[in-house]
Amino acid sequence: MKPRHKKLLWVVGGLSLLGVATGLVLNALKSNLNYFYSPTQVSNHEAPSNRTFRLGGLVVEGSLKRQTDGLTVEFVVTDTARNIPVVYKGILPDLFKEGKSVVAQGKLGADGHFVADQVLAKHDENYMPPEAAKALEDAKKLKAKEALKP
Repeated sequence: MKPRHKKLLWVVGGLSLLGVATGLVLNALKSNLNYFYSPTQVSNHEAPSNRTFRLGGLVVEGSLKRQTDGLTVEFVVTDTARNIPVVYKGILPDLFKEGKSVVAQGKLGADGHFVADQVLAKHDENYMPPEAAKALEDAKKLKAKEALKP
C-alpha cells in the first residue's frame, strides 16, 4: 500500500470515528431534554405521552390535597384556560402555595393525570419563568377569543 493511501485511510477512519462520537453525543443530549408545556398544550395532545417534560402554570386555589402517607400530594395546575391534575410523591418546596406559579417535571399518565417526580416553585414575588408567563398570556388571549364567539 502506498503512503498516500495509508494517509487517506487514516483520515477516513478519523472522520468516521468523529462522526460516530458526534452522533452519540447528540443522541444523549436529545434524550435528556425536558421541554416546557402549558396545560392547554397538554390538553391539545401537543406534549409527549411517553417522555418526561415540564408542566407549568398556576396552582388552582383549593386544589391541594394531601394523602394519609404524608408524602403524596395532588393539586391542579392551570393556565387559566385549561386544568391538569398533578400527583407528586415527595416533599414540596417551601415556596409552594396555591395561587402561585409552579413548574412540575414528570410524565403524563394514561388516566390524564400528570405524575411529577420534581416540583419547582417560584423564588420571589415577581419572578415567573418566561415560558410560563407566555403560556398564561396565550391562554388569556384564547379565552378572550372564545368569549367573543356567538
